[in-house]
Amino acid sequence: MAERSFKNEVEHLRAGTGETFTGEGILAITKALLENGVGYVGGYQGAPISHLMDVLADAQELLGELGVRFEANASEAAAAAMLSASVHYPIRGAVTFKGSVGVNVASDALANLSSSGVTGGAVIIVGEDYGEGSSIMQERSHAFAMKSQFWLMDPRPNLPSIVNSVGQSFELSEASNTPVMLMVRIRSCHVTGSFDCRDNQRPTLTVKDALSNPQRDWNRVVLPPMSFVHEQDKVENRWPAAQQHIIDQQLNEFFGPETSKIGIVCQGGMYNGVIRALQRLGLADIFGETEIPIYCLNVTYPLVDQEFLAFALNKQGVLVIEEGQPEFIEQGFSTMLLRSGLQVKLHGKDVFPMAGEYTGQVMLDGISAFVTQHAPNLVPGQMRAPNQPAPALPDLSQTVPIRPPGFCTGCPERPIFAALKLVQQELGEHQISADIGCHLFASLPPFDIGGATMGYGLGPASNAAFDGGGERRAISIIGDGGFWHNGLSSSIGNMVFNKADSVAVVVDNYYSAATGGQDILSSRADNPTKSTKNPITKALKGVGVDWIRHIDHTYDVTKMRAIFREALTTDYDGPKVIVASSECMLNKQRREKPKRNQMIKSGERMEIPRFGVDEDICTGDHACIRLSGCPSLSVKHLDDPLRDDPVASIDQSCVGCGNCGEVADAAVLCPSFYRADVVHNPGRFETRWARFSGRVIHWLQARRQARRLDFLETAP
Repeated sequence: MAERSFKNEVEHLRAGTGETFTGEGILAITKALLENGVGYVGGYQGAPISHLMDVLADAQELLGELGVRFEANASEAAAAAMLSASVHYPIRGAVTFKGSVGVNVASDALANLSSSGVTGGAVIIVGEDYGEGSSIMQERSHAFAMKSQFWLMDPRPNLPSIVNSVGQSFELSEASNTPVMLMVRIRSCHVTGSFDCRDNQRPTLTVKDALSNPQRDWNRVVLPPMSFVHEQDKVENRWPAAQQHIIDQQLNEFFGPETSKIGIVCQGGMYNGVIRALQRLGLADIFGETEIPIYCLNVTYPLVDQEFLAFALNKQGVLVIEEGQPEFIEQGFSTMLLRSGLQVKLHGKDVFPMAGEYTGQVMLDGISAFVTQHAPNLVPGQMRAPNQPAPALPDLSQTVPIRPPGFCTGCPERPIFAALKLVQQELGEHQISADIGCHLFASLPPFDIGGATMGYGLGPASNAAFDGGGERRAISIIGDGGFWHNGLSSSIGNMVFNKADSVAVVVDNYYSAATGGQDILSSRADNPTKSTKNPITKALKGVGVDWIRHIDHTYDVTKMRAIFREALTTDYDGPKVIVASSECMLNKQRREKPKRNQMIKSGERMEIPRFGVDEDICTGDHACIRLSGCPSLSVKHLDDPLRDDPVASIDQSCVGCGNCGEVADAAVLCPSFYRADVVHNPGRFETRWARFSGRVIHWLQARRQARRLDFLETAP
């Protein structure tokens, strides 16, 4: 099950002409696809675009009614390859995946697709995951568009612009026979707004219709000599066609006065930030009316010489606002100015930082520096002079602690790494590689396990250099999502083929949990439209792994440790794979908690386990915390003046997984943990017994208190 269901929202996708659609950017994109006659859609989930796949999955009934094919692809490469349906057939297709890493995975298919060109509109909706909210390395997708020569849309972050850009992307693709990448940033994906609907359109040619009339054109096959012709076609035909279409359809937008000695060029996705900064400078109002001309690039590749040079004409200075590096757009405009001979001062990364997210303050500082230099009369009097130092900002690092990501409360992966840490205390430190997924959090304190990750499903492959044998075996970690994405062939198959004498751990939490909890091949849930319940162990045996150990309850730290010890000390020479399975606690709570609350509300008896720490037994050495790291396990200061050190304490966020007690038992720590079952809607006997027990306990406590010796402090 995905972390969020859109079953209710997808009904709004049926809205037609004359109605107003209100909702998130993700839903708006889906609605726009249907309004523009898309024939097939697919993709692979990943922030910030995960919910688009969830929406499509929940909307399969509507897609089927319209004759639209939906595919939840095994990887971004599989999704990009799906767009080959638009190469020979006039079918509009769209796929979606996470920004630069998704494009990395899909680059082979995208390069071939761009080389052959398309007949139908082909759109890649990319969730650009750049900036402070990102979960990945900081890269941009722009370079891939330039490398493979497909066009890049970057619409203004409001729903009407985003919806229009979907149709414009299809039209631009068809006009230039080139795939188009539609970039939606983090905020665009989740922005809420409204737009006027149009009726949903059935594709003019469905994939079912295409199957009954197969088409082929050997000129589009990516083989010499056709591939040489493809390159020339890009430059001589597709590029000019794209530029002309951009001009004719006015895909890029101009705001503000027609004449001015300064101007601003910005990516479409940066427009809101630009307007906000101008508002703070008193140079724009809340409706976006600006005193400084703005050339808004809703298409950031290809750039259009004719438009930019007309904008720059008769201006003293032009500021290019381009988030991230390298400054591809600024370099392109610099070349245009040099070749044209226009004497215009071009600014960009000289007033803006080369890298990093352009937050509100960064945007304000950069624009104010540019305006101050070229039009100081426009800068309000209260703004500081160019040479005046900026006001000192407080060092928040001294008051706000860093907050790296970590495992959720009750996560079944935490005991896996507690067991591995205990084994390393016995056998010594091992070379450990990690992978993309929740388990990567184990590289951080308190576990400090694994220090490198090379890509989704490549954990074992990234340890290949250490598979040559040594005093200690190399260990690699891979999740079930990564296993099915790329790991079975690239990592496990690689181990088998090279007879690697190393250990791989497949962390199986039943879902592609790191991308939002979507079902995968080995999920245990019933899925009416997907094939689940395909055991990982069978796949391992199928590719030739003979040494396999499977534990179906990772919270058993003692057993988990024993399996690790066996894998690291066995005489077996060859790949050793441990499959550690327990359901993702977040998904489990999403499923079980509503049911439990409903049962309690209806008066049914319900037991909910809770764990606690006996303060009288806890020694305060906090070894349990260093081996667990659970967010619900913290410290507590006692009122006892003879005990200075804080003791361990479990707060109300505990989900009753029992990991803390299992770790304490396996590590032979103090037996201070206890379990208490909280009973809701108890029976009569239980109620009476609880009252009787309470009275007895109260009497015993009172008797003990009466016998205590108290020291009274006397005044001097």
